[in-house]
Amino acid sequence: MGKTRSELRETAMVILYQIDILKSQKVDFNVESLISDNLEIDNEFVRNIVYGVITHENEINELANKHMKDWTIDRIDKTGAAILKIGIYEILYDEETPNIVAINEAIELAKKYSDDNVRKIINAVLDKINNEN
Repeated sequence: MGKTRSELRETAMVILYQIDILKSQKVDFNVESLISDNLEIDNEFVRNIVYGVITHENEINELANKHMKDWTIDRIDKTGAAILKIGIYEILYDEETPNIVAINEAIELAKKYSDDNVRKIINAVLDKINNEN
């Protein structure tokens, strides 16, 4: 049986987290290899999120920073940043996922992987971006 979209988002979060770590350590990496290493079966949904976040990362980061008070996306933990980037990507670029679903999925991931402060930041930022669109 295939993974649910929630599980696939979690996989995308792990891949984006790994990319962030490798970039910060200035280690060369291959995105395709990271995707393959994290998926038993190739999945277009995960691939779209990962490549979408990478492609639009500057815009996503700017938008996140614009809506954070006294914080920037590079100050929150790398897992929280990956979750926030996925949420912003889905709100702005994924026409299949309703915005409220993207926000709820991000909050659920944040409850599981981030502390309460980061979860609140993610919720607030995604809510503000959703209200702008």
